[in-house]
Amino acid sequence: MMKTGRVVMISGANRGIGAALSARLQAQGWYVSAGVRNPDALKFEAPHLVCPFDASRPGAEQAWVEKTHAHYGRIDAVIANAGIMTQGSFLDVADEALEQMFQINVLSPVRLVRAAWPHLIAGSAGRVVIVSSLSGKRVKSAQSSAYAMTKHAAVALSHGIKRAGWEHGVRSTVVCPGFVATDMARSITSRDENSMTQAADIATLVSTVLDLPNTANLAELCISCQEEDLY
Repeated sequence: MMKTGRVVMISGANRGIGAALSARLQAQGWYVSAGVRNPDALKFEAPHLVCPFDASRPGAEQAWVEKTHAHYGRIDAVIANAGIMTQGSFLDVADEALEQMFQINVLSPVRLVRAAWPHLIAGSAGRVVIVSSLSGKRVKSAQSSAYAMTKHAAVALSHGIKRAGWEHGVRSTVVCPGFVATDMARSITSRDENSMTQAADIATLVSTVLDLPNTANLAELCISCQEEDLY
């Protein structure tokens, strides 16, 4: 059934930034298709949709897109938010761990956007948001270098999406936050949560980006909670 409201797909919508994005966009009238590894753990009231999605499994993206389009009849935006981090220098991180980060942080968003592409270009105002990191803009330490490799690639992906979709009205923004008060940040820092960027603040910024006209594309959104080397 074709919905008259806009439809957004959000990966990793069960917690952290993804959950905040889902709540914000639902409140603004978007129909949300949430892609999560354990759908039973996430309860949305109709008309919102929860779909099984594992970013480490090639083919999961196509299945999710097909289910979303069959349910709503349209897809207006894709937010690739699911991601993982393995700490360590590129010298030390095992190939298997590095491959898993590339699979989830880079290749899965590639497959997701490819699968959704015909629907994104159909309305001449498709939107893509790639959630990267400030580690995609600089390498803060040797211990962050393996993770940063994948996040730099995610930044390049977003710019590639913008180039490929520009004439079709598709606009892409890469979001690059520093420390955000989520489970991922809690695992790597003892910083007070109140001094970190809040997930709800990122959701507010992303919702604004999604509402911008085609003539006002914000290619990169860098968000810091502290004084940074570059941002």
